[in-house]
Amino acid sequence: MIAHADTDGAPRRKHGALYRFLMPWVWLTLFVIVFYTIRVRDPRVSTEYPAYLPGAAVELPEYVRENLLTQNPYSRPGTYLRKINGVVIHYVGNPGSTAGANRNYFESLSDGRLNTYASSHFIVGLEGETIQCIPLTEIAYASNDRNADTISVEVCHPDAGGKFYDVTYQKVAELTGWLCWKFDLDPSSDVIRHYDVNGKRCPLYYVEHPDAWEALRGDIAAVKARLVAKAAEEAAKEAE
Repeated sequence: MIAHADTDGAPRRKHGALYRFLMPWVWLTLFVIVFYTIRVRDPRVSTEYPAYLPGAAVELPEYVRENLLTQNPYSRPGTYLRKINGVVIHYVGNPGSTAGANRNYFESLSDGRLNTYASSHFIVGLEGETIQCIPLTEIAYASNDRNADTISVEVCHPDAGGKFYDVTYQKVAELTGWLCWKFDLDPSSDVIRHYDVNGKRCPLYYVEHPDAWEALRGDIAAVKARLVAKAAEEAAKEAE
């Protein structure tokens, strides 16, 4: 059989059935590889973060349950948290609501219908349950001018007075003490209330009762001191 010629006189090769079958799969494979490569390099959607970010490769305590928000402009913009200079404590302002319900509220903002920007890195619930909503490598929309250099902790409370249940209080102290240890923060100055950022009366009970706030800071400092001592002890054993 003689191959047909193009107008320039060169013979045109006919491709077999196997070639025609395989080529679409080859192109699909190449597309998937290119798409995945672009995706993991895009900081807006990546789960792999540059090592220079202070929150990169940090392993969370076992009591923290990760339930990250989907990335969106209203509650998880994906902007890198390039420095961590403090922890900001908030209260949810919705008495009796759970950590899960508040996490889902943040997620509900993602469609933009409310035109509201809000989220938090962590939420501590009425029974001490602790949910992570935002990675420690990204900012949360929680603390106004301090979003760019702080980690935010929202706390659930049983009534309008805003005082935390004891089990909630203990978990807030434990989590915040761990954050202070992990990022070398001073609880006496680097753990602040939302109130200390812009005057908002949040967390309400700990704004109205500054002695209770200082007691919480003291308990956070005790947790950090315990973790520092434990780490030093483990390092000494490894050096033996």
